[in-house]
Amino acid sequence: YPYESIKPFLEMLREAANDPEVIAIKMTLYRVARQSKVVEALIEAAENGKDVLVLVELKARFDEENNIEWSRRLEDAGCQVIYGLDGYKVHSKMCLIIRKDADGQAEYYTQIGTGNYNEKTSRLYTDLSLMTYNQEIGHEAAAVFQALAKGETVDEADHLLVAPKCLQNKVLDMIDVEIHHAELGEAAYIGVKINSLTDKKIMDRLIQASKAGVKIDLIVRGICCLIPGVPGETENIRVISIVGRFLEHSRIYIFGIGERKRIYIASADYMTRNTIHRVEVAAPIYDEAIRQRIQDMFDCMLRDNRQAREMQPNSSYVRVHSDAAPVNAQEYFYQQAYGEDEK
Repeated sequence: YPYESIKPFLEMLREAANDPEVIAIKMTLYRVARQSKVVEALIEAAENGKDVLVLVELKARFDEENNIEWSRRLEDAGCQVIYGLDGYKVHSKMCLIIRKDADGQAEYYTQIGTGNYNEKTSRLYTDLSLMTYNQEIGHEAAAVFQALAKGETVDEADHLLVAPKCLQNKVLDMIDVEIHHAELGEAAYIGVKINSLTDKKIMDRLIQASKAGVKIDLIVRGICCLIPGVPGETENIRVISIVGRFLEHSRIYIFGIGERKRIYIASADYMTRNTIHRVEVAAPIYDEAIRQRIQDMFDCMLRDNRQAREMQPNSSYVRVHSDAAPVNAQEYFYQQAYGEDEK
């Protein structure tokens, strides 16, 4: 989003609401539109006899009143509504559809995204949305929802990164892997796109990685407490911020190169409020075509020399200067989606 439409996801949700083989839909809601087609589809599913579980985060800043109203309507329709967890804000963006296959066994269709289920902001914010039939991811998503229904959090997961207990530590472990390869004299790489960077544990480990020779690219739109380019400390770290027509909101984690490369999309920034004090989910990208597409998007943003500003060792930002051809990443993605005629 917003270069592609949210409609395919809405259509999948509506199909699930009316599919007689679908037995359950589970979803986390943080911010939804005033006239939400997402919530309407969930209400329709409940009215059609589906088991609908919705976690509505009532502490979503500025959206409290809207969320309370939708919660009442969901409950009136027969949905099971959970109002967050004690001590943790639920910020994950996850939808799970459970359907009976030809043998009557449960199969999972999972959607995990970086942004809200909000038709309005999907036209203004850049976000990524993964819809997958991967059953291992589906099983782990089901475990997350099961924990939420009990008022608990997930202790461990093999595929998903799930805060507050198994996201920050997994990120630190993946940084350590790159440090290890760099210390062996091998090429090592970390690329991250987030809204803000304030988590001290992660920053300290990134500094350690830089000292070991790991090449690190950070695309941080907002607050960044890690200063790049400091000799002997962060000289292998580059930080840029892209502010343009659309609000950069997607989160991408890339660790490693070649066969060991791992790519995730996530709801979490590298802030302790996200990594420690919220329920967040990062999803691995296994499909090679999608992995390449995300890598190409990330590389295009790194080449942006029109809207990008690069952070300096004195913590100031300067416009990116380049002798290369002009690159406006947002404009490039827009033209890819709509063509020159829609500019």
